[in-house]
Amino acid sequence: MNRAPLVVMPPRLFAPAAYYDLIATYQAVYIDYDMRYNKRDKEAHRYDIADARGRLSLTVPVSKPEGFTTGNLKWSDVRVSAHGRWWGVQQVALESAYGGTPFFEYYIDRFSDFFAPRPLDVDETVADLVRRANNIVRLLTGMKTYFLKELPEGVPFDDYRNRPVPAENEPYRQLRGAQFGFIAGLSVLDRIFNEGR
Repeated sequence: MNRAPLVVMPPRLFAPAAYYDLIATYQAVYIDYDMRYNKRDKEAHRYDIADARGRLSLTVPVSKPEGFTTGNLKWSDVRVSAHGRWWGVQQVALESAYGGTPFFEYYIDRFSDFFAPRPLDVDETVADLVRRANNIVRLLTGMKTYFLKELPEGVPFDDYRNRPVPAENEPYRQLRGAQFGFIAGLSVLDRIFNEGR
């Protein structure tokens, strides 16, 4: 099977490890932040971790800008909201869920800017947030795939914007594995804090 050198992916915030595993098999990736906004597609601003009760979804609240109708709204237009001061809530959730993992103390400082307090009138989009998250993951994992800023013309690509990413096929050690068994589909943060790079 011939594989294109490029893959096009939907925007995902701290996606499951399988998303990054797929990206790492390509020379280059283009994250399509101009995909049409879909209110039901929460993965662009939500990710799952495992805490003492099992799977926990952490959501970054969003708001659509004035004057846009849902039909012509793109993920690059959708604004991150400061509602509920989500950055503090999520940092505490990560500390509670992963404080006992082997690599938490080693890696958590790398996320300090991501979870830093923001002004209430911050002008940050979902695209900005996902880019920042992807940069952190790329650096922590040593991923060599080149992240493109625009989709080049005439270059063949594999398109995963509207098709599922293959699921994780190998379980890894999770902090609460004895209690819940392996929980598939968690954020790449679960794998980083449990296994390191």
